[in-house]
Amino acid sequence: MGGQPGLVVELRFFIDLFSQTYFLWNTLEKMRLFLISLLLGLTGAAGQAPDRSCADLRQFYTGKGFTLVGVPQTETSGEHLTTCPQGPTCCTNSMEENLEVLSGKETEGLIREAGRSLQAAFNALYRSFDNYFTELHSRSERSLHEVLSPLGASYSQNTRLYGDLYSDLKQYYRGSALNLDETLTEFWSHLLERTFKSSTPRDIILSEDYLECVAKQQQTLRPFGDVPRDMKAKVIRAFVTARSFVQGLIISGEVVRKVSQVPLSPECIKALLKLVYCPHCHGLASVKPCANYCANVMKGCLANQADLNPEWQNLIDTMIQVASSFSTEPNLDLVLSSIPSQIFEAVYLLKENIDTFSAKVYQACGPPVETETGSPIVRVPKKKKSGSLAALEYKPSPTVSLRLEMQVSDLSSKLREMRQYWLQLPMALCSKLAAGGANKDKCWNGITKARYLPEVMGDGLANQINNPEVELDITKPDITIRQQIMQLKIMSNRLKNAMDGNDVDFQDASDDISGSGSGMCLSGVCTRSRPGLYAYPPDNEQVTGKATCQSHLCSLLPLLLLVVLLLLR
Repeated sequence: MGGQPGLVVELRFFIDLFSQTYFLWNTLEKMRLFLISLLLGLTGAAGQAPDRSCADLRQFYTGKGFTLVGVPQTETSGEHLTTCPQGPTCCTNSMEENLEVLSGKETEGLIREAGRSLQAAFNALYRSFDNYFTELHSRSERSLHEVLSPLGASYSQNTRLYGDLYSDLKQYYRGSALNLDETLTEFWSHLLERTFKSSTPRDIILSEDYLECVAKQQQTLRPFGDVPRDMKAKVIRAFVTARSFVQGLIISGEVVRKVSQVPLSPECIKALLKLVYCPHCHGLASVKPCANYCANVMKGCLANQADLNPEWQNLIDTMIQVASSFSTEPNLDLVLSSIPSQIFEAVYLLKENIDTFSAKVYQACGPPVETETGSPIVRVPKKKKSGSLAALEYKPSPTVSLRLEMQVSDLSSKLREMRQYWLQLPMALCSKLAAGGANKDKCWNGITKARYLPEVMGDGLANQINNPEVELDITKPDITIRQQIMQLKIMSNRLKNAMDGNDVDFQDASDDISGSGSGMCLSGVCTRSRPGLYAYPPDNEQVTGKATCQSHLCSLLPLLLLVVLLLLR
């Protein structure tokens, strides 16, 4: 039994050692499990980032005038997006639709704004030339008294005739459907009749038929010399080109207005959403679209507008040629300002040779009848007075000529600036939206922040067949734009005819080109009518009444009479 205490001691030692070992193992196991759970927690945290806030987009969205109803506080998966790239997003379907409509309206607004700027430029050119031309016209008319007053009764008795000539010229310039050749022919015929009548004794009867016979002698006897022919050629060319030029400015502005109002296609508007607002939906609000990406979108959206370019440039080039023709001899200033002196020269020539002319008229038309006796008279040639009036010659002012040169130069330079408008419009819009060339690798390419790889498309509808951004049916051009292309072509042809001195028909045009109509006969045919412009009453008598018959009413009159007869039956 003496060995038992030692055994007990050893047994207790092993028990204590086991207990301590177990405790240590248990502690280490707990630490191991803790570390494992900690590592698992850290791994899970690293694999799942916290949701990003949509605070910036919410502020941007309300700034565009939308409410925050349905706008998420944090990003969602983005699987619901239909136009913007799918991925973590702060945009809902409703937001995507709202921003799509907004992108279309904003871009259409930019297009209209650019169009209004170009219209204003055309209006300014119109006002500048119109002021210049009407000033030339008015100054020429004001000089009538100074130039023609030496003619005495031949001027004072015909002031209305001269005034109506200038009125007709102004109406023609404004677009009235007058035949300028007929207008000038009638002016010289009436001037001949009245000058011949004033040189005939008061006791001589000159019937309307007799005066008509006198007027018919103008072609063969040429009582005014070559003045009517020369003046007609110069005046017609000057007024035809001036009128055609201002109508070209009016038509150009109207084309810009109508084309700028053409709505964008649905496919274009979707592409604009992706270009402008999808970066905001994906937290890339500060990243601007790549320049080439924007170019493809805008070229696709404005493909039909770019097709205006060939005829647009043709019209602009033709208007520049017309403007240049204003300063070639005889220039506008010379033609308009010399009208009074040419009339003076013609009337003076007739008065100097009135006896010879009268004798030849009596041979052709017979002698006129004396009032009291009713017998034919024989004209006794009068002795010419000494100190005859000398024909005046207009000398152009150097100041006026310089102003004309400046006017032509200003018109030409400003028209050249407009020549590339339809091709430059997409780039002009992108200059307000896209990133600069230095950020080619840090721009929005329609998917993410990276370089845009597709090539830039050409201009016009046909070149968009492979446009990666805008779906287009190149076989279906816009009807409105095709109509405007035809208007440009018609106007170019009329300007070219005007430069050749050929009269061009226009309907009455408003003095204000900001109106909705251009006032032109765009169908290619305009009827001309001049109801009694020179229906002058006999001397010292007043017109008591005037009957007019508008062409469309007169044409309906037989039909109305037929209806009345049928009703009476």
